[in-house]
Amino acid sequence: MIHRIRSVLVTCALGTAVLAASAQVKIGFVGTLSGPAATLGQEQYDGFMLAVEQRQGMLGGVPVAVIKEDDQHNPDLGAQLAQNLIEKDKVSFITGVTFSDVMMAMAKPMARAGMLFIGSNAGPAPIAGKRCNSKFFFTSYQDEYQAGIVGRYAVDQRYWKTLFLAPDSPSGKDQLRGFKRYYSGEVVSEVYVQPHQTDYAAALAQIKRVAPDAVVAFLPGDMGVNFIQQMNRSGLLNKVPLLTVGTVDGTTLPLLKDAALNVLAGAVWGPDLPSPTSKAFVAAFEKKHGRIPSQYAAQGFDAALLIDSALKETKGAVTDRDALRNALDAANFPSVRSGFRFLRNGFPVQDGHVFVVAKDAQGRASLKRIATPLKGNPDWYWDECR
Repeated sequence: MIHRIRSVLVTCALGTAVLAASAQVKIGFVGTLSGPAATLGQEQYDGFMLAVEQRQGMLGGVPVAVIKEDDQHNPDLGAQLAQNLIEKDKVSFITGVTFSDVMMAMAKPMARAGMLFIGSNAGPAPIAGKRCNSKFFFTSYQDEYQAGIVGRYAVDQRYWKTLFLAPDSPSGKDQLRGFKRYYSGEVVSEVYVQPHQTDYAAALAQIKRVAPDAVVAFLPGDMGVNFIQQMNRSGLLNKVPLLTVGTVDGTTLPLLKDAALNVLAGAVWGPDLPSPTSKAFVAAFEKKHGRIPSQYAAQGFDAALLIDSALKETKGAVTDRDALRNALDAANFPSVRSGFRFLRNGFPVQDGHVFVVAKDAQGRASLKRIATPLKGNPDWYWDECR
């Protein structure tokens, strides 16, 4: 049986809890908040709620109730939660969603209901292309985009022979496809491992045999922690450049620490970006949570700012969904990223950066931007959106 885990945070301008019925605007947050990937969903939620709390429990000048749901990385549960938020809770927006398989399942009930959705992580290709929806917006990126950043960077650095390492899953194949869109060299070896694998001796042996110019890895969460620690102990990390996607960030660096120094990462956001909004966000997040925010948190923060801007435009009214949709599409908010605007598929045009793991001013392992291989780039599916 699927168990529903939920909590409701309702706030007003004075920060006092009140009954959900009294809040003007209800927002459903759905994310993966339990299991091995719980940190990712929690970061999205923490970033979103930071923006709400900075506005004394309001967005667009009106009090909001945020209904928090854990999809447990279960697509069927995600679809059920979306249905309940729409029919029972009567939310005006749904936000969050950590994984693309859950996003695909939730898309159906949300599309049927004409629900306004603001995604802060998952960006599957069908939703960016042929199955796009005019009421879906994303403050993240299309799933393959960050691998494309790494592909372009590999060409810029003349890494003509690469070894690609990822889970044996659809998401792993998606990342390889994204990498190859900009990479004109040769992927001399594709190494696929089991999801949540912990021992990488065979992969390390393959790297030694192939002797590539660089290793490209998509190993989220604990997989990346284990692989980088083992690559470091083997001595390979100082011999072969390691380019990563979704592997080193604010969720894994506290565990990896100095073991990840010099690892490279392709991403759309990092804590040292110069945007005034980004700088203020990082400072506020660190003050509240005592840690450097991840990109997941930054995307959640932007999702709240986007809703805030739309509600300001409609003066808090939510009954006219077309007016709200148009206000969301305008993206009239100060993003943590510069030059933020939406394509017709609801995904942003944005820069793609490469970061290196280095020590910050406080001696912590963090991300330092060293290049911007993609500037103002769209995703690869927007022209399929009709």
